[in-house]
Amino acid sequence: MSKVPATVITGFLGAGKTTLIRHLIENADGRRLALIINEFGDVGVDGALVKGCGDDACPDEDIIELANGCICCTVADDFLPTMQRLLDRDVPPDHIIIETSGLALPKPLVKAFQWPGIRTRATVDGVVALIDADALAAGRFAHDEEALAAARAADPTLDHDSPIEELFEDQLACADLVLLNKTDLVEPGRLAELETSLATEIRPGVRILRTARGEIDPAVLLGLDAGVEDQIDTRPSHHDDEEDHDHEDFDSFVLDLGELGNPAPLLAALEQAIAAHDILRVKGFVAVTGRPARLLIQAVGPRIQHHYDRHWQAEEQRASRLVVIGQAGMDRAAIEAMLRQQPVAA
Repeated sequence: MSKVPATVITGFLGAGKTTLIRHLIENADGRRLALIINEFGDVGVDGALVKGCGDDACPDEDIIELANGCICCTVADDFLPTMQRLLDRDVPPDHIIIETSGLALPKPLVKAFQWPGIRTRATVDGVVALIDADALAAGRFAHDEEALAAARAADPTLDHDSPIEELFEDQLACADLVLLNKTDLVEPGRLAELETSLATEIRPGVRILRTARGEIDPAVLLGLDAGVEDQIDTRPSHHDDEEDHDHEDFDSFVLDLGELGNPAPLLAALEQAIAAHDILRVKGFVAVTGRPARLLIQAVGPRIQHHYDRHWQAEEQRASRLVVIGQAGMDRAAIEAMLRQQPVAA
């Protein structure tokens, strides 16, 4: 019996993992896909952003959310039972796509495929690292020593190695394919410099491909046939000597809002809140009065994007929900107060 291939998609907050997955669903070319989506925080939003695409390749029941903690820390409790349920189906999926949270270490997840009950039935087809080219070009999560020195000089709290840097390096070191995403936002010459820098962090033979909006032929991404679980110990990690790790440097919360008559004040308040507080990432959707489609909002640092992505489904409650992810200690009450000062539809 052939093993079901699984692709692990890593990438820091805001790299575009959800957009990439939606593209894979819409271009599945007959493959039956199952998605396991792991989110940072107690309540998921990414699953809601993917569900309802209306694509037979991946119906809503094949989209599974794990929002009880970082997947690399909850492998035994959450991930393995989920995998077993997928593999036990009368008709298993053709391919499983696993979206990790932006803070997950890839190696513990890959090692789970060595567990009895999984290793004879599923294999890690490949680990894909998605990189935000625009953020990297701005010096965020870069490996340039001068850029890091400048960041530490600007922020006196950065007196030790950043856990963000280590996570970024671990994701690159484990990758079989690196996608430099959002390349439409970066000048070609700068992209070449980024590729040269990234090449020093990846294993020999690993390719770096440029993408915009996560658009790539699924045939390139799926079918790497790497069998990663059989050689995972050859891929270095900053955390190889640790039994586990924590995410005490980060925090998140979900903000539930009602239906809004006009999203403009919320977007303006969001811009102000990001500038005033330690917010790394905002994502979610808004119900706007008179609009049949929901407004999708994605923010990475100061960059905010929004568009109407799909119609509300008949069974869905028209509501607004945003997840806010930031540095530990961010002033949640102040952020909520800023974002809640919006006119709510009657």
